Amino acid sequence: MSPTSPRLMLVVAALLALLSSQVAAVTLTYRMAPHERACFHAAAKEAGEKVAFYFAVQSGGSFDIDYDVTDPNSAIILQGHKERQGDFVFTAKMAGEYTFCFSNVMSTFAEKYVDFDITVEHESHKPATNPLEDPKKEEKKEAVKKDLERLEGGIENMQMYLGNVQRLHKHFRTRENRNFSTVQSTESRIFWFATVESCMIVGIALVQVFVIQTFFNKSGRPRV
Repeated sequence: MSPTSPRLMLVVAALLALLSSQVAAVTLTYRMAPHERACFHAAAKEAGEKVAFYFAVQSGGSFDIDYDVTDPNSAIILQGHKERQGDFVFTAKMAGEYTFCFSNVMSTFAEKYVDFDITVEHESHKPATNPLEDPKKEEKKEAVKKDLERLEGGIENMQMYLGNVQRLHKHFRTRENRNFSTVQSTESRIFWFATVESCMIVGIALVQVFVIQTFFNKSGRPRV
């Protein structure tokens, strides 16, 4: 066995230990009908877990929605009225099922599309075991410990950068959808304005022709 094999095995073991932290996530796009209230649920396995909640109204009405988040005892954690988007992270105070609700009751006829993301991080707080633990080889233990620290730091940085990329992606997607909706609305208004203006011009022209024709068709003494 080559001298690098034990270190490679330790790196793999550390990766498996770090991957034991599970993240349960739900990403959906939901169509809210007028006067509808829809609720979704996510479970926290134990107190102290991080729960992330993101939403953005992609289209419909004024791009706003009512929302509320409640804990397993139905106590309100987060609440908002006519919000376009939100991005929250809170700590679960107890294990159980948390409820995330959207309400479109204030809309009379406008249906809305809402993108939302619910993430619950199930962190394993058990320390990772070292498969090469040997009390007689302190130098090897120190080298392995440094490798693990570098590896953990790199993984944490990767998670942070990926989270930033995901947030930017959601932000630009929301802006794209809203700008597209604005363009469609402006295009429709311009079309109907041009149609009405054209009809008015044609109507005025017909009235002018009628007046002139009536003027010359009048019977009576010719005018000089």
